[in-house]
Amino acid sequence: MTELRDRYIRFDWAIKRLLRQKANFGVLEGFLTVFLNEPIKIIDILESEGNQQAAEDKFNRVDIKAKNSKGEIIIVDIHAFRILYYCESIYFKWNQSIFDHINLGNTYKEVKKVYSISILYFDLGKGSDYIYVGQNNFVGLHTQDHLIISTKEKDTIVRKSPSEIFPTYILVRVNEFNKVAKSPLEEWVEYLKNGVISPDTQAPGLQEAREKLKYYSMSDAERYAYDEHINAIMIQNDVLGNARLEGMEEGRTKEKNDIARKMLANGLSIEQIALITGLTEQEIKRL
Repeated sequence: MTELRDRYIRFDWAIKRLLRQKANFGVLEGFLTVFLNEPIKIIDILESEGNQQAAEDKFNRVDIKAKNSKGEIIIVDIHAFRILYYCESIYFKWNQSIFDHINLGNTYKEVKKVYSISILYFDLGKGSDYIYVGQNNFVGLHTQDHLIISTKEKDTIVRKSPSEIFPTYILVRVNEFNKVAKSPLEEWVEYLKNGVISPDTQAPGLQEAREKLKYYSMSDAERYAYDEHINAIMIQNDVLGNARLEGMEEGRTKEKNDIARKMLANGLSIEQIALITGLTEQEIKRL
């Protein structure tokens, strides 16, 4: 029964349904503190049409206005992606968080930094690490110098690097995490991947998550919606897995066909080619 009582709600669901409530800000503040490596205090959750709780959403997202350890205003987008068009959507999403629904008016210049944290539940390219951090960096095609941008600040013109203006992107590749969690960062990634929170965790935000995100603390209706969400994920994973296997099989078939064509061109008999490639004689004759 302890395992049932201590079953925790997945973070990608929680940021969509539960963590927008001020009483639960401690979980998000802990998350940001760990991933940005400095104490973060949330000012507000930023809402817009693109940030609603539609059941058909292909990803879950929360946009946050906060202060860093220096008291500077920062904007953080947190996305939990289960889709394969990540690169096509991420730029639009952070742009939207600034221009579409942040009601700062003339105080936009007070925003010190924008962060975009993406929790990726799918494979995105190659890499040996489970967290990658990147910024825009503009290099001269011919001169190889780094662009410095002039901007007006406090009625004076100052120069800044693009990394000070454009977002810092943090990619959390949960599928690549296969360690025993020891540090606060590792504990958070383990929770993001498996929904596991150690009873003696000291990681900022995870202590609060143990209290706020218990599965059996939800109402019957909330649990039903959550279970449907998990079922949808499982179905999606099955579909993607089957598609991946089918793609691999198609690749192997194409490779066999290419080899068979070369063998035919070199005068090997159909019987020999069938024996070597595993293709049937009829398949070889159709090439």
